[in-house]
Amino acid sequence: MNYLAHLLLSGPEARWRLGGLLGDFVKGPLHGERPASIEAGIRLHRRIDAATAAHEAYRVALQVPDPRWRRYAGIALDIWFDHLLAQNWRQWHPLDLEDFCTGCWRDFRSDRRYIPPRAMAFIDRAEQLKLLQNYRQERVAGLTLERIGQRLRHPVALQEMLPELNAGREQLEHNFNALMTDLNLEAVRFRQHYSGSDKP
Repeated sequence: MNYLAHLLLSGPEARWRLGGLLGDFVKGPLHGERPASIEAGIRLHRRIDAATAAHEAYRVALQVPDPRWRRYAGIALDIWFDHLLAQNWRQWHPLDLEDFCTGCWRDFRSDRRYIPPRAMAFIDRAEQLKLLQNYRQERVAGLTLERIGQRLRHPVALQEMLPELNAGREQLEHNFNALMTDLNLEAVRFRQHYSGSDKP
C-alpha cells in the first residue's frame, strides 16, 4: 500500500499517522529514537505491508498487468490503489480528503525533529502540490509512475502500464475493496492491542 492508504490505516492519532508515513523512510530495528506512538505507527506500517503481500486479493491483482511487467506490478498497484482510494475516499473515511491531508501535514510540522530529511522533503512537496488529493486523477497516477520509473537503477517507463491498469479497473477495484476491508480490520486490531512489541 502507498502513502494515502497508510495514513488512513494508521488511525486518528497524529503520531501514529506520522509513523505510518515514515514506514517508507525508516528501515531496520526500532530502538526508541522516536516517541513510542511514532514507532508504533512504523510497526503498524510494516504489519500492513506484510498483510498486503500475503493477501489473496493482492496476489490476484498482481496478475492483472501483462507478465512482462511482473517485476514492477507491485509498484504499480501501490500507486493505483491510492488512486482508487482517493476516488472513493468517503467510502473509507468521514472527513473530506482535502481536510484529512491538510490536518496530517499540519500535525506533522510539530514533530519535524523526528522526520528524516527525505521524508520531510516528500511532505513539503505533497503539501505544496496537493499530491495525495490529486491521486484522484488518473493523469497524476501516471505521472507518479513515470517519476518512480525514472528513479530506478535502470529507468523503466512505468507509465506505460497505465492503460492495462485502467483496462483492469473493475477487477482491481474488487481486489482493492477486499484487501482494504481486511487491512482496516487488521489495523484496528493492531492499534487496540499494541503493547510495544512487534507481536501484539
